[in-house]
Amino acid sequence: MIPEFIGRTPVIASLEDLDEAALMQILTAPKNALVKQYQTLFQMDGAELEFTQEALQAVSQQAIKRNTGARGLRSIMENLLLATMFELPDHKDLEKVVVNKDVVEGKTTPVFVHTGTGDAKKKKVSTKEKSA
Repeated sequence: MIPEFIGRTPVIASLEDLDEAALMQILTAPKNALVKQYQTLFQMDGAELEFTQEALQAVSQQAIKRNTGARGLRSIMENLLLATMFELPDHKDLEKVVVNKDVVEGKTTPVFVHTGTGDAKKKKVSTKEKSA
């Protein structure tokens, strides 16, 4: 068959909804998974981001309830962590941010684990600053 003919034929594909396990795998498994992306963003501010297993299940369940599938995972994660990302620079001794099921369900805010020393975020000194 020639490409011009194939391009004019309609393509119909039936898809099944993703289940909770598939959505959790999408959140964590790929090289550029959403969880890994947010962990990298938090590391830029000097804090570690940790999700409990129950939190990831709750995020997956929300995507299923909203009927958004894998595309809705990003908006759920963004709504979940946006306020926390704005607060990060204000916490100088923040070591870790823990997201649990209650955070995903909107019952509480993420748990901040502080070092207590005040120098968790150490500024990297460039070679120009060292010589000055």
